[in-house]
Amino acid sequence: MSRLSLDELRRLHHQPFFHLLRQAREAYERHWEGEGVQLCSLLSIKTGGCSEDCGYCAQSARHAAGVTPTPLMDEEEILAVARRAKELGAQRFCMGAAWKGVREDDPRFERVVSAVREVGKLGMETCVTLGHLTDGAARALKEAGLTAYNHNVDTSPEHYGKIVTTHTFQDRLDTILRVQEAGISLCCGGILGMGESAEDRLRMLEVLVGMTPPPESVPINCLTPIPGTPLEGRPPVDVLDLVRMIATARIALPKSRVRLSAGRAALSREAQALCFFAGANSIFYGEKLLTTKNPGVNEDLELLAALDLAPQAAERR
Repeated sequence: MSRLSLDELRRLHHQPFFHLLRQAREAYERHWEGEGVQLCSLLSIKTGGCSEDCGYCAQSARHAAGVTPTPLMDEEEILAVARRAKELGAQRFCMGAAWKGVREDDPRFERVVSAVREVGKLGMETCVTLGHLTDGAARALKEAGLTAYNHNVDTSPEHYGKIVTTHTFQDRLDTILRVQEAGISLCCGGILGMGESAEDRLRMLEVLVGMTPPPESVPINCLTPIPGTPLEGRPPVDVLDLVRMIATARIALPKSRVRLSAGRAALSREAQALCFFAGANSIFYGEKLLTTKNPGVNEDLELLAALDLAPQAAERR
């Protein structure tokens, strides 16, 4: 399938709702076998104290969100959580550190690389989100066997400066290019509900569609307004707007995993079922994301069983 232009994305997104859902379901069934859902466990391995000013994030040192900074976890602590996540059925283990970025000569980064290597030995896919990367850091992660690197674009290039001022949209793209040049799969998506327009959401999707290769996975997050952050007063995302975005992403990026991500705890079972029908085939799994709540493990397994969905097996690369 050729890359969709912004005009084509607009026509898709704004067509009658059920027409869009039908096309999204057809796209899913053409490119994905079975009814499997990827379960990803997410752990904050270094929390808070970040120098960036991302308006949605409780971990910024510039916001009064009440997050107590904690240092980088020891490797054995990380592995204990990873083992537990695997026992509970997670296929991918994602590690997030609240840093502006890392360099390959930082001893803390060397500890993260070692953790990636050891988690991989458990038979799990590995993903990290560490902020901006140098070329050398990207190569080191690749050599350690990293499955994917998460670096979201968050929103459109035009809206980005209203959310973050301590780095640019281009800075994001530069790290994404380093990740891809190192041969690491890219996990890259955005956040809905930050005051952006529907056009901003489509511009964000246009950026993702234009990447070579396209992202391996695309997290679609709904803002969780956190007291003490600049976006604490934002209203919730309309569920049907979320479903429209998931469906459009499924059609535009048919071979990418579309991950139903942050904000899922606020969705009903019926809303989540609609998201799965529209093409979502991955979730964050476990009671907590980096600093916010997530549905419980039993709750998720019961929902998947009720929908005749099943966890997908890990794909080691």
